[in-house]
Amino acid sequence: MRAYSVDLRQRVIDDCDAGLGTAAVAEKYSVSPSWVRKLKKQRRDTGSIEPLAATPGPEPVLAAHEERLRELIRSNPDRTAGEYRTLLGVGVAVVTVWRAVRRLGFTHKKSPPRGRAEPARRGREAEPVAGGDGAPARRAKAGVPR
Repeated sequence: MRAYSVDLRQRVIDDCDAGLGTAAVAEKYSVSPSWVRKLKKQRRDTGSIEPLAATPGPEPVLAAHEERLRELIRSNPDRTAGEYRTLLGVGVAVVTVWRAVRRLGFTHKKSPPRGRAEPARRGREAEPVAGGDGAPARRAKAGVPR
């Protein structure tokens, strides 16, 4: 999601400074009241209404092992994520290894090799009902007295 523009932020602050309440300003500009309160607090604390810079997240756990993982995948691409985890000798979840494989640009099989990966076929066709002549079966009236 993108940050609100500085122009919108300035209009919101101007209306707040003019004495309009938080809820009224939020409704006027179609923003949430909590965002208006946060903007006012940001100006109070920092003196600026500019959008804050995004902070990067933590480094991926397997970042130090990427080159080794790439070698393992190239040498034998049919291994499962669990097998790669064991070969790397790291204590992470299997899904973490799977995400690292995807981040490196490799695809990963979802099922072990056992033939074709296609839906199961139905058995032979059902026998026709009502004598096999193709005519629909008649429904008998229920023998329930009225």
